[in-house]
Amino acid sequence: MLQQRKEGLKKALNDSDAGVRAAASRALDDLEALDELEHLLVAAEGGERGVRVKALFALERIRSPRVFPVLLKALEDEDADIRAAAAQVLGSRHHPKTLSPLVRLLKDPAPAVRAHAVTALGHFSDSRLVPYLAALLKAEDDVLACAAIRSLARIGDPSATPHLLEALEDSRPKIRAAAATALGELDV
Repeated sequence: MLQQRKEGLKKALNDSDAGVRAAASRALDDLEALDELEHLLVAAEGGERGVRVKALFALERIRSPRVFPVLLKALEDEDADIRAAAAQVLGSRHHPKTLSPLVRLLKDPAPAVRAHAVTALGHFSDSRLVPYLAALLKAEDDVLACAAIRSLARIGDPSATPHLLEALEDSRPKIRAAAATALGELDV
């Protein structure tokens, strides 16, 4: 079945329309990544940090349920870079079963991991996330607070309004500006 898809896409690379050729090329790249799945799963689980991070990001393109156990395990890795990479990939995939593990990362000791987890949560359209993200608006870390504001805006739930109005009164201009922008982006 996979081989038939590849052959069809290879033929489409010669289509008269440039848009079809570009779409076929992207799809063929994605399918060829499946050929590397075993290698990527092994690379993501062990070895040198840089190789693991690259493998985790490569898993983002692969549409297979086999990637989730490796990504979820990476969220618990001792290396903050590995946890952050896994959070980013899981956020872009926004699979409902990954929501709770990403919420747990909001208490991660590494600031970068927390910031990536906040950004990842913004990919979920789930109003239950509003209180978790709103709690971060008063964080001393401007990057974390701004990421929480952007995620609230992305989720778009109007229940974030009181929290964002309060952030308009923050002493930090970056927070106030982000809150003002977010207030304009919430659903009505």
